[in-house]
Formats: sequence, structure tokens, C-alpha cells
Amino acid sequence: MATGRPGLKSERWFLTGLGIGQICSYGSLYYGFPLIGEAMARDLGQGKPVIYGAAALGLIVAALAAWPVGVLIDRGHGRAVMGGGAVLGSFLLLLWSQVDSLLPYYLILGALGLVQAAVFYDPVFAVAARRFGPAEARRGIVALTMWGGFSSTVFLPIIQFLLDHQGWRTTLVVLAAVNLLLTASLNFLVIDRKLDRVERLGPADGPRPAALTTRAILRLPVFWALALAFTAQSAALSAFLFHLYPLLLERGFAAGDVVLAMTVIGPTQVAARMLLWRFAPRIPVGRLGIVTALAFPLSFLALTLAPPSLAAIVLITAVYGTANGIMTIARGIAVPEMVTRENYGAVNGLLSVPATIVRAAAPVGAALLWAATGSYDWVMWAITLATVVLAAAFILAVLLAGHPTAKAAVT
Repeated sequence: MATGRPGLKSERWFLTGLGIGQICSYGSLYYGFPLIGEAMARDLGQGKPVIYGAAALGLIVAALAAWPVGVLIDRGHGRAVMGGGAVLGSFLLLLWSQVDSLLPYYLILGALGLVQAAVFYDPVFAVAARRFGPAEARRGIVALTMWGGFSSTVFLPIIQFLLDHQGWRTTLVVLAAVNLLLTASLNFLVIDRKLDRVERLGPADGPRPAALTTRAILRLPVFWALALAFTAQSAALSAFLFHLYPLLLERGFAAGDVVLAMTVIGPTQVAARMLLWRFAPRIPVGRLGIVTALAFPLSFLALTLAPPSLAAIVLITAVYGTANGIMTIARGIAVPEMVTRENYGAVNGLLSVPATIVRAAAPVGAALLWAATGSYDWVMWAITLATVVLAAAFILAVLLAGHPTAKAAVT
């Protein structure tokens, strides 16, 4: 059974290829939706709840697909899952560019949920964990999050430019080409099918620990505390990211200034991850997550109460980006360091189910709350409350992980 570390050049090619794929996947399939959705709503004469309802359907499909996708990756099918998912995403974006009514729009966005389950962070983290081995998964996950942090910075200006000059239909055609020519090609090229099927041992090269069954994992209190924390995080961040663009427009900012404020998120995410990589590569995940989780309610409270100043908004989005950049790493390494080092893909998939369902509902809920109140003020208070739940649940998870019962699960 092969256990050696892959060559350094091979590792760099692997991480670079998957990292560029993450930039393209998140930029085209996630961050671009609010901009495209606003343009599409105006063109088709539809309201926010209807447009965002399709995105919610897609995220529900992603939630349902998360666990089986994780199991497939655990069985060595990461190349087929991520490469095939990107090809399907390209085809669906092309179909989306041609819709004129709601039924095909909802069907296409629902199918895009399957694509998201196959190409976003959870599957790529699982692929990296298989490539590097569970004990060394942290370095691959941190590197991939640094790449992925550029997705909004790269794609939001491009999408806004295309929308301003070509319209939303042509924008979707361009994004379809990006998914096919870059994301799919790189995922197929850099995920080595032979290495992906290798079962790696821990660093001591000792006996392989027994993998926890799904039923055993579901009995762990630390699993449920993490599930609550990440579900609250998904609710807050999904509502925030999908509505930040119209929220700032409502406050009187020009579209260009809004995009500027949003593009700050990417560089601050990456900067935070680089600083963490350089100065605190081995910081315990509990300490890392607690400090970061507490920053979320503070940043959202500041945004709720901030004056209508571009400088203030940019500063707040920078703080949010910093916190989100680090929390993504905590999310990726929480499973091997707080729950179990075995069956990473399946466990991560289980954690993703409630989080993704709530991520689906949150933008629609925020749109309904906005429609009921006529303002984004109450939306921001709801988001802030969700981040308070996030911080409390993560602190509880850290306490439970330190309990002997929880420690027995960590192999």
C-alpha cells in the first residue's frame, strides 16, 4: 500500500489546477448569481422571491447530493465527480442563457445544485485529503482556500462588465465557456485517478484505525454542535452574499461602488489565509474558530449601524472577508481535527446537508423579509442573530471536542 508523499512539483500542479478551478467554480456558479439575478429579474419582470427561489432549489439539491458525492470521493472517484460536474455546469449555464420562462429556469437552477455539490469546497477538500492523507490534509485545504478566495475579486468585475455591455444572456454563455475550458479541463488533468484511489495511512505508518460508521458519527455531540455552527454560518453568509449587492444599491451606492466593496472580500480572505499559513500554521482549530466566529456578529452589527459611507462599507467588508477567509479553513479542518480522520468525504457531506438546506432557504427568507418590511434593516438584524448562534455553537463544539467521549472519536 503506497504511503509516500507525492512529489513537490506534482503537489504544486495539483493545488494550482484545483485552485484555479475553485476560482472559476465559485465565481461563475455562486458569486455571480446576485448580479445576474438582478438583471434577469428586470428583463423578465419578476420579483426577488421568485428569482431567488430557483437558487434555493439548487442549494436544496446540493444538500441532498452532498453525502453521496462525499462517499463517491472516499471511494476514489474524485476525478470523475469534479470533472464531470464542471462539464455539466457548462451545459446548464448555456441552457440558462436561453430561458424565457420560470419552469425551465427552475429546472436548470435545480440541476446546478448537483454541480455545486460536485465542484465546490467540500468535494475539493475531500479530494485533497485523499491526495495528502488525512493527517496532512490541513496544508492542502489551506492552499486551496487561498486560491478560492480570489473568486469574487476576479469574477465580480468581469460579470458586471459583461452585464453592462452584453447583457445577462451573453454573460452566461461566457461563464459556460469558462467552466468547460478551465474548470472541467483542470479537474480532469490534475486529479490523478491512480493517486486518488490510493488509501493512505497516518504519518506513523501504523495500523489503520477503524472508520466510524455513519450511525456512530451521528451519535457524537461534537458533530451536532459543529453542524449547528456551520448551519448558522451558512444561513448568515448566504443571505448576506446574495443580498449585499441590492442592499447597498438600496442605500444609495452606485453599482460600481457596490462591486468595489464586494471585491474587497476576496483579497482580505486570501491575505488572512496567507498570514495564517505563514505565522500560525499549526494553531489549534478550536482557538482559530472561536476567535473568527466572534468577528462575524461584530462585523454585521457594524454594517447594520454604519453610515452611508463607501469607506466605512469597504472597511466592514474587509473585516468580514478576513473572518470568512479564516473560518473557511476552520470549516475544512474541523472534521479531521475534532471529529474523525477517516471517511472525510462522507462526514463532510453529512455536515453539509443541514448547512446547504439553510443556505438555500436564507436568501429566499431574506427576500421575503425585505418584501414584508420594505427595507434591508431587519434582514441585517436577522443575519447578525444567526452569527451569534454560530459563535455560541462553535464554542460548544470546542468544549465537547475536549471531552473524553469526543476525543475517543479522533483517530
